Amino acid sequence: MAETAAAAAAAAEAASAETPPFQLGKPRFQQTSFYGRFRHFLDIIDPRTLFVTESRLKEAVQLLEDYKHGTLPPGVTNEQLWSAQKIKQAILHPDTNEKIFMPFRMSGYIPFGTPIVVGLLLPNQTLASTIFWQWLNQSHNACVNYANRNATKPLPASKFIQGYLGAVISAVSIAVGLNALVQRANKFTPATRLLIQRFVPFPAVASANICNVVLMRHNELEEGIDVLDGDGNIVGSSRIAARHALIETALTRVVLPMPILVLPPIIMSVLEKTFLLQSRPRLLLPVQSFVCLAAFGLALPLAISLFPQMSEIETSQLEPEIALATASRTVVYNKGL
Repeated sequence: MAETAAAAAAAAEAASAETPPFQLGKPRFQQTSFYGRFRHFLDIIDPRTLFVTESRLKEAVQLLEDYKHGTLPPGVTNEQLWSAQKIKQAILHPDTNEKIFMPFRMSGYIPFGTPIVVGLLLPNQTLASTIFWQWLNQSHNACVNYANRNATKPLPASKFIQGYLGAVISAVSIAVGLNALVQRANKFTPATRLLIQRFVPFPAVASANICNVVLMRHNELEEGIDVLDGDGNIVGSSRIAARHALIETALTRVVLPMPILVLPPIIMSVLEKTFLLQSRPRLLLPVQSFVCLAAFGLALPLAISLFPQMSEIETSQLEPEIALATASRTVVYNKGL
């Protein structure tokens, strides 16, 4: 018994040593490395926070308030504080402190988005089903973006509507157009035509994502975005930094649907030839759903971890007035999501 207690105490001490000191409002993991950002976003999209009860949420919020005011109960660990912050950030909007509707939380993006991905990749789509799934996908994306928007600098509703309509129109147009081209390609066998059609959703969704970013944030190219020195002081507004931010965000939006909409068709084309699925066609949809869920769960944190939220750029690459306004060799800017 004494040895067991000693082992448990040693394990608890080791776990405590691995847990960084708690910092209110700061990420738990270092954001300067890809791995740190990956761990950070795994926490953000963790679907287990969808099942947090109202009482557990209140406990987490109260614990953070106690920490803020220096009235923490004795024995509270860093791990408990990080867990409380994770729960609060997953459920409550950071600017309004209002609960985000469950399907539109970042932690709900994969479980609620996977059925849409499955729908996008269904074989033998009709014109109506193609339009429906592309519309539903862009509608879901628009709702997630709006629910997690920056409420301190609210954009006009017209901007969201403009971005939403642009994304829907571009996605539907490209998907319908590519499907029509594939159908008219007489050189393809029916099997090849079906395989190619399965890849149509990717260029449609990727193009729509780029269109959405450009339409919703094109004013940044004209007005610029804030750049900050090493001490967090704003040293100016840069159109060049805005262009870098939009390119990075657009690239992220292209990379994100790539594994989700490209890997499952490849994997399913192999699995469908196996004896199990050929003898049990009813398993096709459950297997495809699982493959899509796995691809989605891998792709989302990988894509949004590509670039740091606060990107660094040399002042020599920016406008001359910004280089004159600071002695820092580099400045940072918020690229957005």
